[in-house]
Amino acid sequence: MFARCSFPCPGIPSPVRFIGMWGLVSFLLAVQMAAAQTGAPMPVLTPQPALVAGIAQPVQSLNGKWDFGVEGRPQRSGINVPGEWVMQGYTVNEGETALYSRTVDIPADWKGKRVKLRFEGVSSHAVVLVNGRQVAVHEGSFVPFEADITDALQPANNLLQVKVQSRTISDVLACTSQYAVHTVGGILRNVTLMAVPEAHINNLAVVTTFDRQYKNAILALNTGVSADASNSSILYILRNKEGKIVKQGTSDHQSPITNFKLQIINPFHWTPESPYLYELTAALQQDGKIIETIRQKIGFRQVTIKDARVYVNGKPIKLHGVNRHSVHPLTGRSIDAALDVTDAVLFREANCNFIRTSHYPPTEAFLNACDSLGLFVEDESSLCWIQHGASPIWKKWDYRDERFLPYMLNANIEKMMAHRNHPSVIMWSLGNESAWSPLWEKVNAAVKALDPTRPTLLHDQCWGGFNNFGSKADIANYHYPGINGGRATDTMSRPVFFGEYAHLATYNRRELLTDPGQRAFYGEPLAMMYDSMYYYPKCLGGAIWSGIDDAFHLPGGRIVGYGPWGPLDAWRRKKPEYFGMKKAYTPVKVTGADRSSLVKGFIMLHIENRYDFTDLSNIKITATFDGGVPQPLTAAIPPHGKGALKIAFPRGTKELRVQFADPRGFIANEELYDLRAGEWMVYPPLSAYKLAITENDASITIVQKNIRFLISKSTGMITSVRKDDKELMTQGPVFAIIPRNSEDGGKPNVAGETYQNDIHPLKGYPLYTIFANDIAVQKMDDSVQVTMTVIFSDNSRGRMVYTFAGNRLKVHYEVEYKGNMEYPYQYGMLLQLPKTMDRLSWLRKTVFTAYPEDDIARPKGEARLNAKRTTGVEEWGVVPAGDWKDDATELGSNDFRSSKRNIYSATLSDAAGNAVKAWGGGKQTSRSWLQDGAILWLIADYCNNGSEPFYGSPFTDGRVNIKGQTLKGGVELEF
Repeated sequence: MFARCSFPCPGIPSPVRFIGMWGLVSFLLAVQMAAAQTGAPMPVLTPQPALVAGIAQPVQSLNGKWDFGVEGRPQRSGINVPGEWVMQGYTVNEGETALYSRTVDIPADWKGKRVKLRFEGVSSHAVVLVNGRQVAVHEGSFVPFEADITDALQPANNLLQVKVQSRTISDVLACTSQYAVHTVGGILRNVTLMAVPEAHINNLAVVTTFDRQYKNAILALNTGVSADASNSSILYILRNKEGKIVKQGTSDHQSPITNFKLQIINPFHWTPESPYLYELTAALQQDGKIIETIRQKIGFRQVTIKDARVYVNGKPIKLHGVNRHSVHPLTGRSIDAALDVTDAVLFREANCNFIRTSHYPPTEAFLNACDSLGLFVEDESSLCWIQHGASPIWKKWDYRDERFLPYMLNANIEKMMAHRNHPSVIMWSLGNESAWSPLWEKVNAAVKALDPTRPTLLHDQCWGGFNNFGSKADIANYHYPGINGGRATDTMSRPVFFGEYAHLATYNRRELLTDPGQRAFYGEPLAMMYDSMYYYPKCLGGAIWSGIDDAFHLPGGRIVGYGPWGPLDAWRRKKPEYFGMKKAYTPVKVTGADRSSLVKGFIMLHIENRYDFTDLSNIKITATFDGGVPQPLTAAIPPHGKGALKIAFPRGTKELRVQFADPRGFIANEELYDLRAGEWMVYPPLSAYKLAITENDASITIVQKNIRFLISKSTGMITSVRKDDKELMTQGPVFAIIPRNSEDGGKPNVAGETYQNDIHPLKGYPLYTIFANDIAVQKMDDSVQVTMTVIFSDNSRGRMVYTFAGNRLKVHYEVEYKGNMEYPYQYGMLLQLPKTMDRLSWLRKTVFTAYPEDDIARPKGEARLNAKRTTGVEEWGVVPAGDWKDDATELGSNDFRSSKRNIYSATLSDAAGNAVKAWGGGKQTSRSWLQDGAILWLIADYCNNGSEPFYGSPFTDGRVNIKGQTLKGGVELEF
């Protein structure tokens, strides 16, 4: 059944070869499905038995320690299965063969049964031998395959061997190793043995369909039985989640395939908002006795397309989710079931209702989690960048060559055979970012023939001139639309899905290391972007790129991958983008708070219900006043509807917290309102300090009580601020422009895979002041004003005004910028303070009303410098112990060195309580960091979202060209 391809393959250089696959049989199978030309057998994936008569345990895991070596080398040692060999310190060169081996003892009660060996995923070419006898050959990394090894077994001490090659044709067509920036080779997923009767169930396919009212349903069962099954029948029992029998029926088995239907009255629907699962039992009976039992979780869910919209169970849906790679820094593309579940939980709690399994099929464990927790899934085949510039091989190969078709078919068919019974899987992705061709047309036809109940899509571009070759998949796709992308979907005849959008900042690697605050900027434009998609019916929704940082800590000290492009880091810690995503995707959208009736004792919240299936009367809403006991509220707003929620509060209430709890057990949204009408933001009055002035040829000294300012007459800069004998500031405020920087670290690359150890943050400096002219000092009754003209080294000229009043210093600047920079990242006033001023606190105006306590964008907080010398982007091989906000570089912790936008105030202080405070009026940005032994502190009048090149509008909105412009602003400081 399995055969190595023996024909010559012109244009495919050695050692990449067409090797091992389902071969001509599978090719004819796909042709049969596409054109009904032949009746070839399907790939077999035997359902795992729950019970087999006469056997205590019919399933046995072979995970664990295996013997490992490379053919032609004498060394042998242990390796963990499942796992990548590279991540465990082994090198197997391209063209070499790794040899896995272990002994297996078959339980005594398995005698007389058929024994099946199942591999959930081997990368990328596997030859399986039992006691020296070849039992299977398989090509393809992330799909399961099995072999009946019964005839190769001996009574005891069976030798199981698996010969594995990486970087074979399936790896190349999927860009698996190229994408991961290391060879992805090995037994990546679970290995199991199972025993079944001679006559056993070898196929069980489940399809659920509803009547026109979506009330009653048909459960259609396609069951295959192997061998001679005379005098046999199959008993089907459907149980609800409490274990109560809902329906049962028996079919006589008269042919290898049995089709049987159960009519189910008013079943619970499966949706991601109410992921109700039934348990189906299929018991094979022979001569009146049950010889095998299969158990399968199922959900009643039906997908349809009408008028360019996708419906689930008769309701229009809007997908809001992420792309997800299987990744862990220490294990690579091989992760355990616990992490699969963790990912599903984390994304669900971030209000995602959808996961795209980029760019290969997921594990069974992940789909089980999506079934039970409630997540739609787009199941993607392991095919990527066929005829795309990101894969250089297509400069040599012809993407229309028919010899690629069997591999493209198998990547889809084997995935479907494994995952077709999962209600969470609502659409099949044929592949990623590839050019449509006659080959894809055949693949699409085969997929539709095998499963007409789910729509298909190929991730190309459905408009424009790039990668738009006329896909015929059911759902159109577009990657990286701008803010008008939603509107453009109205012109299309198919539903349009934004398979990748809102790319997280990642390629401006040095800038991100310098200012992690850019990650906190992500939420506001994402909310704008998703809003622009939500209101257009033909826009099916989108998946953020990406879900999890793609970083691999290779043995030997290297870090590779695409790096930090996820709301979750690779260790599964929440980054600032996670909360921004949660707010953008909230199903309970508070579009406004009418505060006009605060004096009457109530506030009115305007709400959109963005659930697809759930009325807000079915969620738990609570209001908490000043931290007291939560009080229940109700709001009956239908799915996709709008309404209002009136909340009365006791007289004197200062703070109102409103929580919307999803029925699945997490907070879907939270809003926090200060009911004091803003009086807490008012500046305190100036202290009435007497001011004294002295000057000489070199400097001007101004004294406010015990604070002494020293101003250089040469440069006009304040060169010292002292409180008694304590230095508070050593330079500034000085005008500074921080350039945008999109440097990725400079590593040679094909498609942006430039993440590496040795990427370091940027330094920031003020414009270089040559001298100051026209310095004038004017003393008034309660203030002193110092004015001057400043000349900078780039020929820019500025007017500076220092105003000393009470315990404050106000600085105003007007700079005629003559430099060459066009689009900066930030500009404003830069201060230099002693290193001991290592405590930051702030109060700021926020985009959202409520934030987690560990979010760097929280409205108020405290952060410590905690600078730490690192070797680059992150510590190699070290599992971080704390929160993401506390990670640090030589510039300081993420929390300390990140930009805080829209500050009312920000303060830097030392351990003794000496402090400098900046008043920002809710408009300025504060950023502080350690540089050259001093704390630098920027109070910026202008700040955009950074230099990430991949995400356009609205993320790029607000960039301004300053060349030739007059830049104005200032800073108000309190000492």
